[in-house]
This record gives sequence, structure tokens and C-alpha cells, in this order.
Amino acid sequence: MATHLDLEEQEQLDQFKHFWNRWGNLITGLITLVLLIYAGWNGWQYWQHRQASQAAALYDTFEKAVRDKDDALMVRSLLDLQDQFGRTTVAAHASLLAARVHVGKSQLPEAEKAFQWVIDHASDPGFVALARLRNSALAIEQKDLPKALGFLQGQKPPAGFQALFEDRLGDIAMLMNKPDDAKPHFLAAWQAMEEKNEYRRLIEIKLAALGVNPNPAASKP
Repeated sequence: MATHLDLEEQEQLDQFKHFWNRWGNLITGLITLVLLIYAGWNGWQYWQHRQASQAAALYDTFEKAVRDKDDALMVRSLLDLQDQFGRTTVAAHASLLAARVHVGKSQLPEAEKAFQWVIDHASDPGFVALARLRNSALAIEQKDLPKALGFLQGQKPPAGFQALFEDRLGDIAMLMNKPDDAKPHFLAAWQAMEEKNEYRRLIEIKLAALGVNPNPAASKP
């Protein structure tokens, strides 16, 4: 004969079975989803770590090639970095360093190509802005002022680069014999630059040569 405890346990069991029949599939599905997400996250973390390790090893090879002045290895390892890890800061940094090496050897087309790769592929806007400034300088050196202008005009550089962009645009306008176009660029550069920045004084000199006083209040007695 069943005891009161047996009947209570049976009732609890029946309630559990009813609950599981109704919600069991959903609970199992949610648990499975959580496990899959966890496994996926761990897999992503592993992949990220593996990618970073491989990129670092390849960059070491590239950097050694630069130190050893092994141009063939430098170019080969740079291409591998760009091809396999194109969206990483490592690839962008290597491209900028390679460009600097090419400039030092007066290999301007190769330098421009390396800077352009950064412009086209780098995910960091600071790297892109720097590459644009460098390529504009190369174009100025080759007396291709429209090309120099094209690297900068219409761009919205990140914080910290606005003054440099405006100053360079002012320089290009002056080289094009367009002083009226240069004035607002130099003034914008002066306004964007920190007061304690020594370069700000040079921009003041440029403005003064154009008859512009960027800070008239300071000159009043």
C-alpha cells in the first residue's frame, strides 16, 4: 500500500514530467545555444590569439629585414603581412616603415605605393591620415600639386591631424600662387593647434606674411 510520502513523490514526479513535456525542448535549445555561443567565443578568442601571434612573428621577420637592409625579404614579408593580416595595425605599421625605407633610398614610386596601401586598407584612421600627409609630401616633392591636393582635399582627418591637414593645404595653395585660398587653411590650422605647440608659432609667421593676425586681441595694449 502506497504511503503518503510515496503519493507526494509521485505527484511531484508527474508535475515535473508535465513541466518538462511543455518546456523541455525550449530549455534544451537554450542550453545548447549558450554552449554554442560559449564554444564559438572560445574559438574566436583562440583564432584571434593565433592570428596575433602569426602576425607578430611575420612582423619580426620584416623588421629584421629592414635592419639587415635585405630589400628582397623586406618586400616579401611586407606583402605577406598585407595579404594575410591586412586589417591589422601591424600590417599598416609595416607599410609605413617600408615607405620610409623607400623614401630614404629615393624610391618614391615604391614609397607612394606603400602609403597608398595604408590609405586603402588600414582600419586605424590615424594611420590613414598619416599616409595621406606623407603621400601629399611626396607629390609636392615631385611638383605634382594637383595630386598633392587630391590626397587631402575633402577629407575629415581624426583628432590630432586636423591642424596638419589644414597647414599642408595652406602650403599647397601658396605653391599654386593662391594666397587668398591659403589664408583660411593657415588660420584653421592655427586655431586647431594647441597653444603650447611650438609649430603654432610657425603658422603665425605664415599668416603674418599674408597680412593676417590670428589673435588680434593679444596685440592690443
